Amino acid sequence: MQLHSYFRSSASYRVRIALALKGLDYDYLPVHLVKGEQSAARFVAVSVSRLVPLLEDGDARLSQSMAIIEYLDETHPQPPLLPADALGRARVRAIAQDIACEIHPLNNLRVLRYLTHDLKLSEDDKNRWYRHWVESGLEAVERQLATLPGRYCHGDTPTLADCCLVPQIFNAQRFECRTSHVPQVMRVFEACMALDAFAKTQPSACPDAA
Repeated sequence: MQLHSYFRSSASYRVRIALALKGLDYDYLPVHLVKGEQSAARFVAVSVSRLVPLLEDGDARLSQSMAIIEYLDETHPQPPLLPADALGRARVRAIAQDIACEIHPLNNLRVLRYLTHDLKLSEDDKNRWYRHWVESGLEAVERQLATLPGRYCHGDTPTLADCCLVPQIFNAQRFECRTSHVPQVMRVFEACMALDAFAKTQPSACPDAA
């Protein structure tokens, strides 16, 4: 397998965590988003979306982190990243989507660039935008976790939800977002970071980290 990734991409980090939890080896192929390498011919040739992460598995080319992780879970079932029961799977997917669908899209690089380059927002205004959506979005995750507290987002083993939560907290910390209002979230984050699968795939550990 080959993973096209960018060290600061939270979506790429989700997939790196999943691959590590599964114990799967892969080649890391960096795509520097800030330098525009997602539009370079070599990447456009393999990615119709021009986004990372992109996972190549044999002849298959998979995009979108949530779809990639569920593909990995179906093709390499152990350890599972989704619960065995339907209600558990629904809860894990809901927590994951609270992050991947509600928080992340408003704060990815394309959106932040549009705010500053096209709408001419100042850096301070852009950062205020970022912090608002991250801090308010994490409140929803906090309420979800409080309904059924466990060591991780759901129970005592990491799931798809944890793969999404940890990268979002890394981004929140990078932009100096407030996290004191979400103690359940931070408790789960710390539990995850005690595992090699999360710690050894974090942005600073990536080959393209600078």
